Amino acid sequence: MSRRNRATKREIIADWKYNSALVSKFINALLKKGKKSLAERIFYDMIDELSNKTGEDGLEVFERAISNVKPLLEVKPRRIGGATYQVPTEISMDRKITLAIRWILQAVKKRGERGMKNKLVGEIIAASKKDGSAFKKREDTHKMAEANKAFAHFRI
Repeated sequence: MSRRNRATKREIIADWKYNSALVSKFINALLKKGKKSLAERIFYDMIDELSNKTGEDGLEVFERAISNVKPLLEVKPRRIGGATYQVPTEISMDRKITLAIRWILQAVKKRGERGMKNKLVGEIIAASKKDGSAFKKREDTHKMAEANKAFAHFRI
């Protein structure tokens, strides 16, 4: 990591179907080995399946799931006087979204269903109802931050 300058943040181009940067970011995180067209097809099929299963707009269910999984705090290790403390810190909006997407995709990969689309549908529905592995990861992160709030005065 450079000590001189901050890396310039690249602008994310919104996707063509929903004109949403969040969708574009999720598709980019979903793709493997540069196969973006396959990742797009999986995502858009998943949105259609969400609409069919829930009876609501699939994109709204997806956005609700992302907002339910977004963490507010995280702990970062900080070394002070020979001891390492887990210091709770607030998270920027970009990192909140990145962590939510990462946790959802990690939970999806551990699900036992068949096919990526079906796994995504199951995890997104669970996350939109404040349930599932990704939401549990968020709750665990918040519990850890709450347990270490005595070290908040060491904040960077």
